[in-house]
Amino acid sequence: MSVLTSATTDAITNNLNSLWLMVAAALVLLMTPGVAFFYGGMVRAKSVINMMMMSFGAIALVAVLWVIYGYSMSFSSGDGWLIPHVLANPFHDFLLHNEIHFKGGTELGLQSLDVHGLAFAGFQATFAIITVALISGAIADRAKFGAWMVFSGIWVTVVYFPVASWVFNFTVGGSADGGWGQHGYSDGGWSVFGLGVNDFAGGTAVHINAGAAGLALALVLGKRVGFAKGMAKPHNVPLTLLGAALLWFGWFGFNAGSEGAVDGISALAWVNTLAAPAAATIGWLITEKIKDGKPTSIGAASGAVAGLVAITPACNILSPGWGIVLGLIVGAICCLAIELKWRLGFDDSLDVVGIHLVGGIVGTLYIGFFGNGIGLIDTGSFYQLGAQAIGAFAVAIYSFVLAYAIGWIIQKTMGFRITSEDESAGVDSVVHGEESYALDPAAV
Repeated sequence: MSVLTSATTDAITNNLNSLWLMVAAALVLLMTPGVAFFYGGMVRAKSVINMMMMSFGAIALVAVLWVIYGYSMSFSSGDGWLIPHVLANPFHDFLLHNEIHFKGGTELGLQSLDVHGLAFAGFQATFAIITVALISGAIADRAKFGAWMVFSGIWVTVVYFPVASWVFNFTVGGSADGGWGQHGYSDGGWSVFGLGVNDFAGGTAVHINAGAAGLALALVLGKRVGFAKGMAKPHNVPLTLLGAALLWFGWFGFNAGSEGAVDGISALAWVNTLAAPAAATIGWLITEKIKDGKPTSIGAASGAVAGLVAITPACNILSPGWGIVLGLIVGAICCLAIELKWRLGFDDSLDVVGIHLVGGIVGTLYIGFFGNGIGLIDTGSFYQLGAQAIGAFAVAIYSFVLAYAIGWIIQKTMGFRITSEDESAGVDSVVHGEESYALDPAAV
């Protein structure tokens, strides 16, 4: 009988973990078309193509930028920093050359591949993509596609890539020279300064980041024509429910894949990704029934997404019971938070602020109270709550300020918002020359 050596066992484990990362990456990539469906169903029929194109445009643009320099900016280590632990060198791992080694004089030219490194690079690319896509919901019905693409390229470069480095760029085993989280792959990030924020899968880097940017763009572009409560009902509710289903399905890769391994933490993250959104759906529907008299399918879909947002930073550190409590709380809070746009007068078209910004903050702060071994309940200390608050609001402020500046410059130069006349006519026909549905019998 042959006995596996430690080197063989390590190779098998590495390949298994790499396989899981690639599967998880495919799940997360599916989430962006899920966002397109989720948002697309909630807008008017004459702007659904533009709404969905902003998500598909994000896939195309961000994937290319990620391979060229985004991964380098997010996961540089050692001498790869322009400003240590704050701003990484975009050319340190240009075109992923550190993951692929070449030898001269051969036809293929590939000598070796860092399988786990490449799998991780692909996995993290999908996070960058969906973060950009999420922002688009705040400016539905009124944005030029070309201006959106320019904004996306600049914002992902100066905001997402640095923030991803602060949050995700840390060392295997959670050593002191890592980033915010409890585990990871390389050295860097903010925990070198002793912050110690727990953000397992992107409550700050993805959701608070996108929510703050969405609020900034909503202010820059201004209100839609006829902005008022109940001004526009979803044109295709089943499309939104399909999008929510795809998001929930892909989110198992989002959260459980963030462990980068097949182990107990990934299993815990998976279970929390099931339990918290389910509870949030219940919490939203109960609140909606009390507040408006009727529970709605859009409310159910929104509640599930709110729960997914909130559990994202906490899925590795909460027991499933506390995950359910978080879901119930955030479902109710986000159901109330989406009313803020009517009270405060900002046109966040599809509730990016009320769900992603508010839900991300609730989930991030919740860890400070109920995180196993680090929260107030277990330790009696407010330290973790303070660290979580610093992390959440630092990202929110950074993202909001830069997104507002980028959006304002684009609006003043090439123009970001379409005219009121074009908005009334329909952004799909004006910007894309297409209609989402063949309403003319002769065209069927």
